[in-house]
Amino acid sequence: MNDLDSAVRLPSTGLVGRDRDLAFIDSFFGNSEVQGAALLLSGEAGVGKTAVLDAVATGAARDGVRVLRAAGVQFEADISYAGLNQLLVPLFDDFDILDDVHRDALRVAVGIGSGPAPDRLLTSTAALLLLRLTSVRTPLLIVVDDLPWLDRATNAVLGFVARRLIGSRIGFLGASRAGSDSFFEPSGLTTRRLEPLDDTSSAELVSLAHPDVSPAVRRRIVAEARGNPLALVELPMALSSEQRTTLAAVPAVLPLSERLQAMFASRVAGLPGPSREMLLIAALDGTGDLAAVEAATDGRASVDDLVPAEQNRLVTVSADNRRLLFRHPLIGSAVVDLATASERRRAHQALAGVLGDQLERQAWHLGEAAAGPDETVAALLEEAARRRLRRGDALGAVAALTRAAGLSPAAADESRRLAEAAYVGVDSTGELEDATRLLAGARMVHPATGHESLHAAAASAFLLINRDGDIDTAYRLLVGAIEAGQHGYDASDAALIEALHLLVLLCWYGGDAKLWRPLIAFVDRLTPEPPELLWVIIKTFGDPARTGPGALPRLTKLIDALGDDPTQVVRVGTAAVFPDRLGDFRWATRRLVEQGRAGTAPVRRHLGALMHLGLDYFHLGRWDDAAELAAEGLRLCVDHDYRFFAWYFQYIQAAVAGVRGDEETSAALTEEIVRWATPRGTHGARFFACHARTLAALGSGDFETAYRHGSALSTPGTVAPYVPIAMWGTMDLVEAAVRTGRDKEAAAHATAVRESEMAGLSPRLELLVLACEALTTPGEAAVPVFERALSLPGPERRPFDVARVRLFHGERLRRLRATAEAREQLTLALEVFQRLGAKPWVTRATAELRASGQSAPAAAHPGTVALTAQELQIATLAATGLTNKQIAERLFLSHRTIGTHLYQIYPKLGITSRAALRDALSRLDGHDAG
Repeated sequence: MNDLDSAVRLPSTGLVGRDRDLAFIDSFFGNSEVQGAALLLSGEAGVGKTAVLDAVATGAARDGVRVLRAAGVQFEADISYAGLNQLLVPLFDDFDILDDVHRDALRVAVGIGSGPAPDRLLTSTAALLLLRLTSVRTPLLIVVDDLPWLDRATNAVLGFVARRLIGSRIGFLGASRAGSDSFFEPSGLTTRRLEPLDDTSSAELVSLAHPDVSPAVRRRIVAEARGNPLALVELPMALSSEQRTTLAAVPAVLPLSERLQAMFASRVAGLPGPSREMLLIAALDGTGDLAAVEAATDGRASVDDLVPAEQNRLVTVSADNRRLLFRHPLIGSAVVDLATASERRRAHQALAGVLGDQLERQAWHLGEAAAGPDETVAALLEEAARRRLRRGDALGAVAALTRAAGLSPAAADESRRLAEAAYVGVDSTGELEDATRLLAGARMVHPATGHESLHAAAASAFLLINRDGDIDTAYRLLVGAIEAGQHGYDASDAALIEALHLLVLLCWYGGDAKLWRPLIAFVDRLTPEPPELLWVIIKTFGDPARTGPGALPRLTKLIDALGDDPTQVVRVGTAAVFPDRLGDFRWATRRLVEQGRAGTAPVRRHLGALMHLGLDYFHLGRWDDAAELAAEGLRLCVDHDYRFFAWYFQYIQAAVAGVRGDEETSAALTEEIVRWATPRGTHGARFFACHARTLAALGSGDFETAYRHGSALSTPGTVAPYVPIAMWGTMDLVEAAVRTGRDKEAAAHATAVRESEMAGLSPRLELLVLACEALTTPGEAAVPVFERALSLPGPERRPFDVARVRLFHGERLRRLRATAEAREQLTLALEVFQRLGAKPWVTRATAELRASGQSAPAAAHPGTVALTAQELQIATLAATGLTNKQIAERLFLSHRTIGTHLYQIYPKLGITSRAALRDALSRLDGHDAG
């Protein structure tokens, strides 16, 4: 039996109408085959989620399971790790079981230690380790209510923990309001929706809670409450004695939410003054920490003053850990609404006075307590924003900066802070409408600062390209702001460096060499020297065919030192795109994508990670994965109004469609890119469309069209400067030139490619350089060049490119009458094309094989198969017809993880679809799993 089985054995809970839900929870945690599990409850407000959590927690504690609880509080939603602080209070004395690094990180995160802010992965790992080590002595049940109101940082930690409980003695039970926005990503976790009670159960509940209510009034309440347990219990309490017994006396309209709010307010208003003060401070504090609440009253009230609130069923007070919980979030809202503005300010001031060791929370309360402009508090909030931004909490940083702006005595400071908040908004959060409003406010408060500050200019430039795609105006605006700035080209000026990073992208989007000249001049003037990452990006992302190789050692150091900062991950990814180094830190990019899906990473960084991972997967031959990531990116662009970035994902989709022979889809996508990019001067996007069009035309055998598009990407005889994707199209252009009889142009381009620095960037690009040389080398002299190309290391990282070179090699060998050698190369090429689903190239390779006198095999045959135990299990379940979601539920993984495994399994088995799994597995013939 599972250690957590007892936690949910609830034979008598007193809950009405929840037998099936409790039985499901019992079965879920009591599954003897599973050690460690996570379950989410969802439902409308008041549906009884908290009551179910209480019942489960009570049963668990009764049977010796240690219960850790936390609840989201609206007023703490902007305080990072406030929820984690709640959850881990009972374990504070156990922190010493962790090693120093994890212990110190966790102490700083929950506000009981000092030091630099830890990154989120370290904090999440520390929390998981603490829970696992603690559960060795006693099984744990983590119970979390109101997930949507927990702060973003806590939700990230909880999502991390909930997905890593398998094999532990820990259970996780969370609850959230259906339809509410939350930073907790539920995908991959089992969710149970609590439905409203049926009429029979509703009537029973009213009868039990209020036996004095007449049957007629009870029916009216049941009809009005629509199965909502909170309303069923609370609505009668707002009725007079006459109304409880006489239907005619009951008001005709009882809007549920309004009546509940009014009822809460009236119950709070009737409490003694000390009780209301305790509740107000508790509501504004949001942690439930009675010690802090008592300290903030400065002796005016104590825990004993909460007795009337407990008796009135407004709060519960836990004696063992001295924590206060509101029975429903609306109670806390009512408490705050009933308080006067001066009472709220005094409560915030009192809380700030007892939080001196917690800068961010103290700054926030001081900000709320301020009655007017206060530069000291504004500066504290600005520093708090810096800390939040370093932790990846961009939304929290915007909130802190905005509040700091509101408290700024000087208009220039207010404008500056609003402009910075706007920039953080456009650069990270995905809240473009808010950013627009903030920027407009900055300009209204202080026109000079609001227009001329680098943050304002950068935010304006970003909004310009996203709304209108106006590269030229955005570029001139940002260049002008940098030239006019008072920064003295100080490399430590954060606003200047951010502006330069954005200018890199604007130059690249513009696709014109002359745009880079001012940028390079700015960077050269930086003192004492340019930041490492900025310098490397310019070398490897701007014109890598000429400047890239010299920056590779420094790029390697950046990759080796890569941490968890989303901005750093994406920017290093930008530097790594064209040197083909994305695979060296794929783990970090994948992690950022997962964080984005969970709502714990900035939207724009999520988009950047999707772009990079999509390109990486395309070159790896994982085309289904690349297309799926592109579709996800497009949905994000629509959902968050990041219209400018849609073309990037359309390119990935067009390239996949083109190599697979879906010319119609590829053409439609590239036409959309070109139609959007051309009038806006976004020539970088148009060049990407040219590349996808060239691939599609080559596959279909339309070499004249391929030559036209390849030449538009890069003029024959020149690797286009500052158009780095021109490197990817070099072999395409040379092939198209050769096949259309343009031998002179082909030779000129091969020479230009050979004389560039391309070959020094990566083995894949060296492969393209050698292929261009081989294609333009006459007769037998080409054979050793092909062989050199095919002997480069890591061919599995570029399967499509290698297969194409094998096809060229086989064609040349056949024409040289080296038939056996030709067949070998053609067969190897065909197997890869078949596995990838590159239908046009399958046709070409098959035709060449037949011309060599050999019939092409029906399908490529896999070599030695080595599936891991998990891969074999997933493949076996998929072969039975189960969906990814069903497999995920059985194995307690996410459906995306299942999909990733399957796309790694297919190439190993030499298949391209799920339908072929059963036969492929039968062919293993008892092969041992690796």
